Amino acid sequence: MTPLPSVLLIDDDPINNFLNKSLLTRLGVASHLQIAQSAHEALQYLAKGGQAAPEAAPSLVLLDVNMPGMSGIQFLEAYRQLPEVPPSVVVILTTSLHPRDVRQVEELGIVQDFLSKPLTPEKVNGLLRKHFNRQLPEC
Repeated sequence: MTPLPSVLLIDDDPINNFLNKSLLTRLGVASHLQIAQSAHEALQYLAKGGQAAPEAAPSLVLLDVNMPGMSGIQFLEAYRQLPEVPPSVVVILTTSLHPRDVRQVEELGIVQDFLSKPLTPEKVNGLLRKHFNRQLPEC
């Protein structure tokens, strides 16, 4: 499988980041994997990357909703207003999502999918097939 050029993982939990990075690296999902431990850090990364090198913008954004400070929903509201950031497939990756939050996320119109934690090879493969027309070799 040809890897995605770049994936951005936004999660405040270092253990989740370690596990997800290990899985995505082992599966060869992306040529570049960027981790942001806060929504604010992710916005800074996207704003810089979008202006400096649009081709380096992430193909896939995996976003946790429940984060301290700026939540995932607040991130989405700010993300859609970033100028010159090429579109990415945005996927909510969370342990639980309140129906009110689901409605709010859907109203924003920029999230393509919801996945429950933890990430597994099967979930990653389904995501790749659905949004990128790619499949992991071993799935």
